[in-house]
Amino acid sequence: MLTFTIRRLIIAVPTLLFISLVIFLLLELAPGDPMAQVPLTVPPEVKEKMRLALGLGEPVHIRFWKWIVQFFWIEPQVLVDHIFGTSFSAGDLRVISWQTRSPVMDIVVQRLPQTLSVVGTAYIVAILIALPIGIYSAYRQYSWFDQLGTFVSMVGFSVPPFFSGVLVIVIFSVQLGWFPSIYDTTLEVTSWETFVKQLQQMVMPVMVLALQITAQLSRFMRASMLDNLNQDYVRTARAKGLGEYTVVMVHVLRNSMIPVVTVIALGIPSIFGGAIITEQVFKVNGIGQLLIGAIQANDLPMVQTLTFIFAVLIVLFNLIADVLYGILDPRIRYD
Repeated sequence: MLTFTIRRLIIAVPTLLFISLVIFLLLELAPGDPMAQVPLTVPPEVKEKMRLALGLGEPVHIRFWKWIVQFFWIEPQVLVDHIFGTSFSAGDLRVISWQTRSPVMDIVVQRLPQTLSVVGTAYIVAILIALPIGIYSAYRQYSWFDQLGTFVSMVGFSVPPFFSGVLVIVIFSVQLGWFPSIYDTTLEVTSWETFVKQLQQMVMPVMVLALQITAQLSRFMRASMLDNLNQDYVRTARAKGLGEYTVVMVHVLRNSMIPVVTVIALGIPSIFGGAIITEQVFKVNGIGQLLIGAIQANDLPMVQTLTFIFAVLIVLFNLIADVLYGILDPRIRYD
């Protein structure tokens, strides 16, 4: 297992480099000019100096190399300096946002807690709801509970976040007045009252994100459980006199979790994509809203960095899913 993990980590390096090249070239081909938002009163020679200051006057391969060095070498040094108080990155040029003229990773770190609090809570809630629903729906196949779960799953698959987000705002915020419609990112939890306010403003975005994840995971869990419930080892376990709870929750569940682990692991990067729309609807000042703002402002360094972070998450959780395969199923060997 260790050899496989090291081998996959080594393979991930050229994979991420190729992905970074594709992202960089695609954004280079995108229309738009960062100087387009500069006032018309600014003289052309001043605009040209501003372009040179942003590095736009250099060839594409030079700019790509500088971005790679800044992202993979300088930014990790900045992180080490921040943690241990060293000065390895002193004087080095970092990836700078064209929109704010400040380091991109500093802005990302500021916005990340808002996104993680909403996305992380939604994912945990979805897993805790979806797995029991999928297990019981498979065990009680074609019962009223199974039929209701199928209906709710179809609704969760069909309704996009920009519609369900507006719908819950109209119902729970406008009509009932239970929850605030706008997420207050300046709220600091310092007492029980502020903690309750934080929970209230998280309910609706978490509800919207968790709906889609629950629909997907519950269907996968149900299908995997049904496939294993009809296997010979289940009939053998029952014939030996094992209790129904032991048969289902120990033997069947462990084998059924193998394909579901992939869905859970690979769903973590994809939920950040769903958070982009949800953050726009509920005005959550997180990574998703930051990406939309960067695209609208043609802030290529910010878009490149955020897109590449999503790619890193996908590669990382692919590796985690493969490693969990071997933990859940002893028959799987990688060496």
